[in-house]
Amino acid sequence: MKPALILLHGALGAAQHFDSIASVLEDQYEIHRFNLHGHGGTPLPEVPLRIEALTDQLTDYIRTNNIGPAAIFGYSMGGYIALQAAIQSPELVSRILTLGTKFDWSPEVVAKEARTLNAGFLREKAPAFVSQLAEFHGEAAWEPLLPATVGLMEALSQRPLLTPETIAAVEIPVRLMVGDRDHMVSIEETLGIFRSLPNGSMVVLPDTKHPIEKVNKAVLIWEIRSFMTL
Repeated sequence: MKPALILLHGALGAAQHFDSIASVLEDQYEIHRFNLHGHGGTPLPEVPLRIEALTDQLTDYIRTNNIGPAAIFGYSMGGYIALQAAIQSPELVSRILTLGTKFDWSPEVVAKEARTLNAGFLREKAPAFVSQLAEFHGEAAWEPLLPATVGLMEALSQRPLLTPETIAAVEIPVRLMVGDRDHMVSIEETLGIFRSLPNGSMVVLPDTKHPIEKVNKAVLIWEIRSFMTL
């Protein structure tokens, strides 16, 4: 029986982000992926979008599918949710590999992100990204997801969940990956969390930016297989 592996997408992403790597990894793992609330055509919750609710969604998925403790690859926000799940429900998670997960959500960082997560700004400056958002989430759904995501970031700036103190409780194997050309996530903030992990490791990927579609797929697949092989 193949071991289960959950692929968890990031903010404004969708499960289909992993189409190209899932098809390769399926020969070794039982691949699980799903769309977080408000993503990939799923409805936004009636309450504000928050990491805590997305973490509950992940842990509910693990329990419902009876795949715990589960190995998880989390990209960007997906890595944040996976780590929070390991703190909240350690019995459900066996190991975590992250890529491009941001931990420093200061008010200054959030304000900078909020300026770009504006529908009018994106239509003018990033029409290709708008087309991708519409494809992932639906023509009528991508725009409301923007302020919901900003609200999630603002909540993290007011009450960060993953800090050097809280992450010290995560005793399972964790590997943090960050690109050397990631303009959203710094090597320094990743290093700060890595140093507090009891069983952690860290990888800096060369010539790698933040968007997952720009990450070298062969390198990513190798890293996943290398770390997830028990």
